[in-house]
Amino acid sequence: MDTSILAPAAVLVAWSLVMLLWMAATRFPAIFKSGMDLKAAPPGGRGQDLEAVLPANVNWKSHNYTHLMEQPTIFYAAVLIIAVAGASTPSMVNLAWGYTILRIIHSLYQSLFNVVMVRFSIFVLATICLVVLAVHAVIATI
Repeated sequence: MDTSILAPAAVLVAWSLVMLLWMAATRFPAIFKSGMDLKAAPPGGRGQDLEAVLPANVNWKSHNYTHLMEQPTIFYAAVLIIAVAGASTPSMVNLAWGYTILRIIHSLYQSLFNVVMVRFSIFVLATICLVVLAVHAVIATI
């Protein structure tokens, strides 16, 4: 089985962990700086509860980490289906790399600048790559 299409997925998994660490590295200091008493917080709190407490640029990392747990799950499934079906081609590998690189750019842009229309444009380009990969996965399995 040709596993070259799995490399971009592995890179995106690793990038997601980088974003998790970046989120934690910015969020915890911001929580302490805010004066919030974590011991006094009611049980069952969620990250969303911090939206009003933390600065927007700190929350952006959290928002992006959440995004990396959403749409990329479809990407992981599509590339796995393509690999298992033996349908990996150089163009599919390039699209998978395109998706991964665009998602990394999206992460960096959202975490640092976060102008919605620019971020949305990057998202659309990545989604086009994903749609083509998904269609190829369907064709490979029918």
